[in-house]
Amino acid sequence: MSAQSADPARPVEVVLVKGGRTKIRYAAELLSDDGTRIAVRAPWAGDAARDFGFVRFEAGDVFTEYYWRDRWYAVKEVRAASGALKGWYCDVTRPAVFSGEERGELVVEDLDLDLWRSADGTDVRRLDEDEFAQSGLSRTDPEAAAAAVAALDELESLAREGGFFTALRH
Repeated sequence: MSAQSADPARPVEVVLVKGGRTKIRYAAELLSDDGTRIAVRAPWAGDAARDFGFVRFEAGDVFTEYYWRDRWYAVKEVRAASGALKGWYCDVTRPAVFSGEERGELVVEDLDLDLWRSADGTDVRRLDEDEFAQSGLSRTDPEAAAAAVAALDELESLAREGGFFTALRH
């Protein structure tokens, strides 16, 4: 497979690492890989529904996830089983690492900060800033911490100012 195309049925495994350990691993389907941005689709990978108060992820939900090799975040479009758009859940991560062997593995390191944008754009909220502060990343890796905060600021700006969808395409 070239970096410019992808077999839509090609399976990949998404591995989310946090604090040096695998937090979750789940099967997904590779949609595209242009050498910089990787897009995959996966069903909700949780064992049970998860209600955040502002959105509920549950069985049947489908996530179209965008990862970049040169950006410090991932953006996940969330749709209900009916196809209705719920919104976008964004994770601040180190740039993605994708090994494209037979069954590719997409590895991202979660840096605790998150952002939610509702489908209608009226609800944009920063999440888990307390967890980020408690993680100690500012002390152990100040450059990564600064990149993470800058990524969250960029996501919030894109979500509030209308550039969010352009960012997904590039």
